[in-house]
Amino acid sequence: MKKFKLGLVINPIAGIGGSVALKGSDGEGVAAQAIALGATAKSNARAALALEILLPYKDSLVIYTVSGDMGETTASNLGFNTEVVYQLKSHDTTELDTENAVQALIAVDIDLLLFAGGDGTARNVCHIVADKFPVLGIPAGCKIHSGVYAITPKAAGRVVELILTNQLVSLTDADVMDIDESLFRQGVVKAKRFGEMRVPSELRYIQAVKSGGKESDELVLQDIAADVIAKMDDELFIIGSGSTTAFVMEELGLENTLLGVDAICQQELIANDLTEPQLWQLLAGYSQGQVKLVITLIGGQGHIFGRGNQQLSPRVIRAIGKENIIIIATKTKLNALQARPLIADTGDSELDIALSGYLPVTTGYNDQVLYPVASPQ
Repeated sequence: MKKFKLGLVINPIAGIGGSVALKGSDGEGVAAQAIALGATAKSNARAALALEILLPYKDSLVIYTVSGDMGETTASNLGFNTEVVYQLKSHDTTELDTENAVQALIAVDIDLLLFAGGDGTARNVCHIVADKFPVLGIPAGCKIHSGVYAITPKAAGRVVELILTNQLVSLTDADVMDIDESLFRQGVVKAKRFGEMRVPSELRYIQAVKSGGKESDELVLQDIAADVIAKMDDELFIIGSGSTTAFVMEELGLENTLLGVDAICQQELIANDLTEPQLWQLLAGYSQGQVKLVITLIGGQGHIFGRGNQQLSPRVIRAIGKENIIIIATKTKLNALQARPLIADTGDSELDIALSGYLPVTTGYNDQVLYPVASPQ
């Protein structure tokens, strides 16, 4: 199985003005003023507290990061396998460095971004990342109003540890908030919402998360179906086999092929029980990004490809694209795997490897978990 791809971005001056009563580090010249007053940067030390939790798992992950004090130094000093994806051009880092670093991390398809900073850093990350991958903040700034941060640096490490050990950690949307520091220095608190990002939601460790109750299969299936249906627009949706995907069709009031593959568009049935050649011909009328594939796993086995859905051939899967695959399952079904990974067994070893890694699995309405997918051994 592929190693977990952890992105790391550290804002080396985050919170530097706190100890000298400057109320933060945002604003031109504030960091230099703080240093002149005797302040020292602490964000790398706080990032190290989070990363130390992950040392027992360092052989199962690779850290993709920024040169120097924006990640490489701390990760390398701790002995992690690191790959630098963005080189700093100056010792003095800027907001643009954070945004460029995140853009570089998007290009290498990381599983999760761990970043250290405050609300200003969260704003910079949010400006670029959107919903491309989950994020988790290590609190290192003076202002932590955003819900994307763990409650402590060590808590951030614990959340990543849960994911690395295949625990079911839900993904939820959390607000990115910030206040105007110039007004804050005058004693005026004016907060503003700047967006939201997906975060791994663990009640013990995350600052602000949604809560949920005990899972009831039928209610959860309704929630899963509602989430999928809410995403339906003008795209073509290919619905794979299985009882969980069948529930989506039932909620739409459409005829379903339990052990086959169906196609719908704008919540209307296009075709039932498609063969592989029929699927391939249908896809020819759409460009990549205009087609979504909804699949589930075989209970107790964990196969998402290669068992009961051979109509989804390697060429069909490639035409749809990994980023357009929606995996749906109840947490009960995932827990039954006892932390074993999902299996992609398409018959094409290169594709199986490309599909492996950590993928989001929809487990409810606006509720996802990151779960590992492996190629056959």
